[in-house]
Amino acid sequence: MKVYADNAATTKISEAALEKFNTVSLETYGNPSSLYSIGQDAKKVLEDSRAEIAEIIGASPKEIFFSSGGSESDNWAINSAAELGKKNGKNHIISTKIEHHAVLHTLERLEKQGFEITLLDVDEKGLINLDDLKEAINDNTALVSIMFANNEIGTIEPIKEIGEICKLKNVLFHTDAVQAIGHIPINVEDYNIDLMSASAHKFHGPRGVGFLYVRSGINLTNLIEGGAQERGKRAGTENVAGIAAMAVALEERMQNLETTQEKLSSLRDKLIKKLRMIPHSALNGDEVCRLPGNVNFCFEGIEGESLLLLLDERGISASSGSACTSGSLDPSHVLLAIGRIHDVAHGSLRLSFGEDVTEEQIDYIAEQVKEVVEYLRGFSPVWRDLMEGKREFIL
Repeated sequence: MKVYADNAATTKISEAALEKFNTVSLETYGNPSSLYSIGQDAKKVLEDSRAEIAEIIGASPKEIFFSSGGSESDNWAINSAAELGKKNGKNHIISTKIEHHAVLHTLERLEKQGFEITLLDVDEKGLINLDDLKEAINDNTALVSIMFANNEIGTIEPIKEIGEICKLKNVLFHTDAVQAIGHIPINVEDYNIDLMSASAHKFHGPRGVGFLYVRSGINLTNLIEGGAQERGKRAGTENVAGIAAMAVALEERMQNLETTQEKLSSLRDKLIKKLRMIPHSALNGDEVCRLPGNVNFCFEGIEGESLLLLLDERGISASSGSACTSGSLDPSHVLLAIGRIHDVAHGSLRLSFGEDVTEEQIDYIAEQVKEVVEYLRGFSPVWRDLMEGKREFIL
């Protein structure tokens, strides 16, 4: 049996999105900045897509800026807010220790430029403490950047409450919603979000395209110089086909969102229950405030890399954390932040599935994970020491 269980890394483009991409590429291929008819046809596709995306998230079309994806949108949002803060005499930015590296690395660079960076702790479930946020905000704070849902452990942060705090304190609020949009409902007005990043390939759109929501009145810095595209903020001929496909994919996800959420949440909880039956295992992340299709576990006494390779031999595609850091030998910064020690964090497994997953596949995953964990523990010196009492169990 083949099971793709790494949708948090990327999703398969939907048939509707692919059809839209091909149609626009072949039939509406003009440059949208051109004045002749085929160019203006492309311009209409571009602006219709902008309007469609805006409507879905409760925004105005002029508040949507297209990008190459989540990492670019994160960089663009944070750097713009930092520049705006600097002009207003503010150089303090607040974020968390579990953000995507697109955020953390941008903050590291800004810190070297003189910005003060506060990274909030999270609890053992990956949730921030709202009182910590309130205490961290001061008169020098230019931006709060907190992800909507974590890409590794699936925990959904209290975004509405965060937005309310930021609005009350008159501080800009950016959220990396790459893992959330298309999977849970988001309305930027309801959540008091000022800037929001998204990426198409996380909700069955094409790779290499995304968008940044920017509340009206916030002045973005120019990301790329050279032309008037995206209101002069990001020069370069727009990826019209990719943008149109992204809009179709997002609309498609929203049509049956409630039904999909119910299905995935039910199957997610079933898998969690089955994996918990494996001795000395633990769920990572919050059990309730969690993305519908995310399951993340640690298994004591094994290495996650070996687990992934053996599962792949059995037809299961999974990961041990963020695809952006899969080449690193270091344990996940997210798991360390929620209190997992290095030895345990190394034995992690992330399973993220889409709406096409079946109950039979969930049962197969649970069965194969149990067998592979037992097999790996059979020749693990760490597991032997644990069983012989030379080490103490953590989980």
